[in-house]
Amino acid sequence: MLRILNRVLLGLAGLVLVVAGGAVLAVGLGVDPPSWWPHHGPADVPLSDAERTRWHDSGWWWPTVIAVLALLVLLALWWLTAVLRRHRLAEVLVDTGDGEGALLRGRALEGVLTAEAAQSDGVERAHARLTGRRSAPEARVRLRLQPHVHPGEALHTLTTEALAHAQHSAGLAELPAEVRLRAAKHRAERVS
Repeated sequence: MLRILNRVLLGLAGLVLVVAGGAVLAVGLGVDPPSWWPHHGPADVPLSDAERTRWHDSGWWWPTVIAVLALLVLLALWWLTAVLRRHRLAEVLVDTGDGEGALLRGRALEGVLTAEAAQSDGVERAHARLTGRRSAPEARVRLRLQPHVHPGEALHTLTTEALAHAQHSAGLAELPAEVRLRAAKHRAERVS
């Protein structure tokens, strides 16, 4: 839901900016604007002195402006944190075959994935995280590989063992995964 809201809001903001910018550019290039358009030529300014200072002396003007701007800043910060935060999956729905289903704690499955991935040959450190919906989880796995390990072999081992076991044990039709591989740093070897 957040992804859809994010795309709709970004699309609307982009559409408004493109239309307004295109209209101002067209008027600046000499296109004759309609009578209701607020700007009538290239020399026209967005806010005249009279428009800028109309409510300057009213007691309600500045508190209202500050409140609206503060609200916009708070909404922008909320939106930013909602976009940057990756939600961790709390539970996974396991099909038990009787139509009821069972709930498996997401952290338990993450722990098993992490432990099994870390036991693979050549993996120095592993970390797994589940995201998505509880009926369709997705895994994000980070592996730090030892210097001698071929990344393709490590990825093949992870998909055929740890991810396949997790998918089978949770009774999932599929378990999509995003895997990030990093090589462990090591000192140069001395040749004598």
